[in-house]
Amino acid sequence: MNTKLIKTEENYRIALSKLEMIFDAPIGTPESDEADVLGLLINEYENKYYPIEAPDPIEAIKIRMEEMQLKQADLIAEIGGKSRVSEILNKKRKLTVEMIRNLAVRLNLSAGLLIRDYQLNS
Repeated sequence: MNTKLIKTEENYRIALSKLEMIFDAPIGTPESDEADVLGLLINEYENKYYPIEAPDPIEAIKIRMEEMQLKQADLIAEIGGKSRVSEILNKKRKLTVEMIRNLAVRLNLSAGLLIRDYQLNS
């Protein structure tokens, strides 16, 4: 195993190519061990140089609604009337603390994600 730290974009591309070649190595082989180490190194590099931002609260709600196959009307109990749900999901109105608590439970989303600031649409 000749694995090195990933310090440059070129190192990163080489590591990705190498991982692609040995990804399906049988468990317990030296190639499998190298794939595990490469995976960790690649993950560390990507977290540092290609971080993925969490979606804003409304996008997170919409994503979870899609995953759970929910419609706007399904959130009336958590947000309040049909028009209020529409206002929230169209970023015409901000979430309240009570809405955040209700949505965190109903959608199994982190309250920390839901309290993040976001811009309203004018």
